[in-house]
Amino acid sequence: MKVAVGMSGGVDSSVAAALLKREVHDVTGLTMKIWPGGGASGKAKRHGCYGPGDVEDIADAESVANQLGIPHHVIDLTEEYKSEVLDFFCDQYLAGRTPNPCVRCNQRVKFGALLEKALESGIDFERFATGHHARVECDGASGRYLLMKGKDPRKDQSYFLAKLSQAQLARVMFPLGGFTKERVRQMAAEFGLEVAEKPESQDFAEGGHISLFATPAAPGPIVDRKGKVLGQHHGITHYTVGQRKGLGISSEKPVYVVAIDAAMNTVFVGEKSEVYSSEFRVSDVNWVSVPEPEEAITARVRIRYRHAEAEAEVTPLPGGGAQVSFREPQLAITPGQTAVFYDGDLVLGGGSIDATVRA
Repeated sequence: MKVAVGMSGGVDSSVAAALLKREVHDVTGLTMKIWPGGGASGKAKRHGCYGPGDVEDIADAESVANQLGIPHHVIDLTEEYKSEVLDFFCDQYLAGRTPNPCVRCNQRVKFGALLEKALESGIDFERFATGHHARVECDGASGRYLLMKGKDPRKDQSYFLAKLSQAQLARVMFPLGGFTKERVRQMAAEFGLEVAEKPESQDFAEGGHISLFATPAAPGPIVDRKGKVLGQHHGITHYTVGQRKGLGISSEKPVYVVAIDAAMNTVFVGEKSEVYSSEFRVSDVNWVSVPEPEEAITARVRIRYRHAEAEAEVTPLPGGGAQVSFREPQLAITPGQTAVFYDGDLVLGGGSIDATVRA
């Protein structure tokens, strides 16, 4: 089978390529170029997804491809990444929301524009593989492709893939879905890969997300729910719901960001109890593995990547939205973040968090 592998220069995607090559597939490496500037110096630096380290990561991917004896292509997606991810990210923050750039990138760029541009350039492949810790299966009865959690619960990345379509799932392969991260590191050493000990990327932007804004956001008031001004913020792009540190205000009790009003350029704070919510709406819901339910369903819902999913009732709404009601209030349900619905290991779908209702 002709398989294109998205190679980031990291250990996961490199092992995915090595496994597929060992299985005697016709493997080709594809690497996205998303950083428009020059490179960074200093080997083994912990890179962000977007930043000068992109140049070094591309070089690492090319080196691994040469080591494996497979063709390697660098696909320039700087314009697509800017329009689909960076501009969207900044617009959301300026609107007082906190988006997840990885979910957006997977949907629009990595599993979208990358493949389209590769095919347009004459690169021939039937399937597309990545190093994501997730699984995909085909349900023989319905013919639908099912997105499943990866075996390693600490590294499961199904959350970031919840906005993929059935057409995208139909062509993907996740060779690492059945392995733990420790086993992947071991296999990298067994294959003799140069990136076996390379640190993982942890951040979205190497200079911090504030570096993405062309001009600083305007300062404004920090107020409590009664309207009392407690201090001044440095621009709403510096804040997110649930944040406690870095507020720059003094209070007898710890205070947290409970809401951000972009129109008023105001950050609202309150006690921890005020950050809990039990209900919220989501928009642009993608039912990735199942048809849209006709009535309310019970699911386990994750409201951010590191959130411990909790039981909730999910009710579809007209226009592609849904109402989510948790059994127990959850901390810091944040507008702009992605909510993902699960049934055990099965990813049902996910959407963007809108308004919340306090507990």
